[in-house]
Amino acid sequence: MTSRYSEPLFVISVAARLVEMHPQTLRKYEREGLVAPSRTAGNLRLYSDEDIERLRQVKYLVESRGLNLAGVQLALELTTSLRSLRAAMDGTTANRGWKTDIDRILVELGFVEQQQLRESARRRAT
Repeated sequence: MTSRYSEPLFVISVAARLVEMHPQTLRKYEREGLVAPSRTAGNLRLYSDEDIERLRQVKYLVESRGLNLAGVQLALELTTSLRSLRAAMDGTTANRGWKTDIDRILVELGFVEQQQLRESARRRAT
């Protein structure tokens, strides 16, 4: 990912609108350790695109998959591990079947990269 992807951009009210959640829910998820927004010198929370993506995954896991927050934490840890494994496999062609399986599991865990969302939105618009 580029450095801009993890650059803090959105205050909590904007982030809440982007993920269609109440700002108090975002605060709760921060207390639970599910997301860690940056802080300004004035202690305002600033959310990056990466944080927004993670919040969308949390929302999916809670609302669509019915996980509690402990289950969400495990799913997020699994997502991180699978993404690392997938990145390590990117240079190889011998593991194509495994890559497909990992991608399928990531989708089931609600992980969709922002790039994929933009491309699919662009296709729908044309």
